[in-house]
Amino acid sequence: MTRRTVLWAGLCAAAVLLIVLGVVNGGSRDVFAKAVKICSECIGLG
Repeated sequence: MTRRTVLWAGLCAAAVLLIVLGVVNGGSRDVFAKAVKICSECIGLG
């Protein structure tokens, strides 16, 4: 394996780990709540 491949695999593994930690921490719930609020304001429901 080349050095570039190892670096790419490491970065991908780090990204997956951070995504999983964010979901476990409740980050996806917060992002969804903000998205709903913004969309509701844009179409005039809020």
